[in-house]
Amino acid sequence: MESLPLTSKGAERLREELKHLKQVARPKVIDAIAEARAHGDLSENAEYHAAREEQGFIEGRIKELDSSLGQAQIIDPTTLDAGGRVVFSATVQLLNIATGDEVTYQIVGNLESDIEKLKISVSSPIARALIGKEEGDEVAVQTPGGITTYEILCVKYI
Repeated sequence: MESLPLTSKGAERLREELKHLKQVARPKVIDAIAEARAHGDLSENAEYHAAREEQGFIEGRIKELDSSLGQAQIIDPTTLDAGGRVVFSATVQLLNIATGDEVTYQIVGNLESDIEKLKISVSSPIARALIGKEEGDEVAVQTPGGITTYEILCVKYI
């Protein structure tokens, strides 16, 4: 069984989601199914079929989260001492050499990546190019728009 890297905050968010699904969403959909059954003929009962479909999604997500958390290797970035190198869970400030734009990403596990929150997957092209580098290094990243070169301005473990 392969371990899945997760930051401590990412693991906590997944645990909260799992708790919500088990304690709130699952009982709510069970009640909705019971109420829909009370309306009679199930073959033409849209509420019943919708509730059963939602139940399937909830149970599937519960199973996925249970499995993922069971395989998780939880890493707390605040306890790392990587000597200024970019490693999993590091927060990295980058300068796009061509445009002068700055961006800050945290390298996280696949399950917790969210580009809108600037959390990139450890398996993404940018993260793979950054791993092992340190402040002041330049990295070239193959993107859909071509090769983009970044300078690493700062590496933090927060």
